[in-house]
Amino acid sequence: MPSPLPAQPPRIALLQSSGRPGSVAANLQVLDEAAGRAAEAGAGLLVCPEMFLTGYAIGKDAVHRLAEAADGEGADAVAEIAARHALAIHYGYPERDGDRVFNSAQLIDATGARRANYRKTHLFGGFEQEVFTAGDDTVVQAEWDGLTLGLMICYDVEFPENVRAHALAGTDLLLVPTAQMHPFEFVAESLVPVRAFESQMYVAYVNRTGPEGEGDEAFEFVGLSCLASPDGATRVRAGRGEELVLGEVDAALLRASRETNPYLRDRRPGLYGSLG
Repeated sequence: MPSPLPAQPPRIALLQSSGRPGSVAANLQVLDEAAGRAAEAGAGLLVCPEMFLTGYAIGKDAVHRLAEAADGEGADAVAEIAARHALAIHYGYPERDGDRVFNSAQLIDATGARRANYRKTHLFGGFEQEVFTAGDDTVVQAEWDGLTLGLMICYDVEFPENVRAHALAGTDLLLVPTAQMHPFEFVAESLVPVRAFESQMYVAYVNRTGPEGEGDEAFEFVGLSCLASPDGATRVRAGRGEELVLGEVDAALLRASRETNPYLRDRRPGLYGSLG
């Protein structure tokens, strides 16, 4: 028998902000304020952008200086915020593991417990490839409010194999913190809703916004965060500036869409061996 649907669809909040690049303390303040607003609006999960804890375009030295273990002081601070506001938080940060630094994202639940940690598997451009080590685990999941969450970061979602792996593993809602920049707006506007449709899941794509960095490491982040649904619709869409937007993840819509859409049922994996 299918599990009963929740009385009301779970609500999530997308924090579109670059915070204060280079200042963990300031970013934690931004997170605390956003968590309060999200909880007051009825959200049970707050999703933050890629590298939100420290900033993205802060230079190799700063990334390495601010990187910390998955259970470090930053995680403890986020856990305190999550528990105080009684909502789960998914945030990006540089993770130190020995001599290696990963571009990571961590999920902390509403009690402050660490639930899942993901390391970006596809590194974008020279900056990331110089600074970070690529992760090797494609599918990282956790349960939240009756849904199976999947974790991913930015460039990873642009590879259909990654998202399809989550679909086959049962992911209902894919969380994608991102640092998506000009001139690649089409990723947020077009590609993400297509990923949600072709793999039959919700996708929460949460971006940074505005200029960041200097010289060869200067970027213009475009915002346009969105929650895309398995019917290919964009349920909520942010603009270009700092914004907190909210959307609902409707398990009834998800179930109906999966019953109607034949993509996953009609696959012929035996034909795709050469893709590996």
